[in-house]
Amino acid sequence: MKKYSLILIALILGINFATAQDKMTLSDADISFVFVSKKVKGTISGFSTTSVIDTNDFLNSKLKGSVQTETLDTGNFLRNWSLKGSKYFDVDKYPTLAFESTSIKKNNNAFEVTGQLTIKETTKPITFLFTKEENRLKGTATIYSTDFDIQIIKKSREANKVEILLSFELK
Repeated sequence: MKKYSLILIALILGINFATAQDKMTLSDADISFVFVSKKVKGTISGFSTTSVIDTNDFLNSKLKGSVQTETLDTGNFLRNWSLKGSKYFDVDKYPTLAFESTSIKKNNNAFEVTGQLTIKETTKPITFLFTKEENRLKGTATIYSTDFDIQIIKKSREANKVEILLSFELK
């Protein structure tokens, strides 16, 4: 009877272990952007998340995270200082940018993750297209800074186009 009890306990622990392995979190974030009309590249860090990734059914996952606006870096000290000021990102008043998914849909070999992006006091819908490459999730999206009350170029909305690139390690 002891032998069967030990086998039963091992099976239960094994099942619980397998279930725990099906849930992963995001870590090691690489977040970059390109301000298209000026060909300005940059990064932003200070990533924190409460995301839960269901590796058996990505559609049941939840992506939620933020980055610190103070970490915005374009490789140019004066540009960084200007972007962090009150005219643009106002990092003293708005220390984070935040995203929370509202739906996830399969799209061929990728996933469309739609959610709410908050920059400053403005929250807008955004859709990232994610692919899974080994133990990384890689996503892309396009926004317009003017949609978030950040007008870098005073010409047109299209002149304020920003491409966002995300890469997260799954743990």
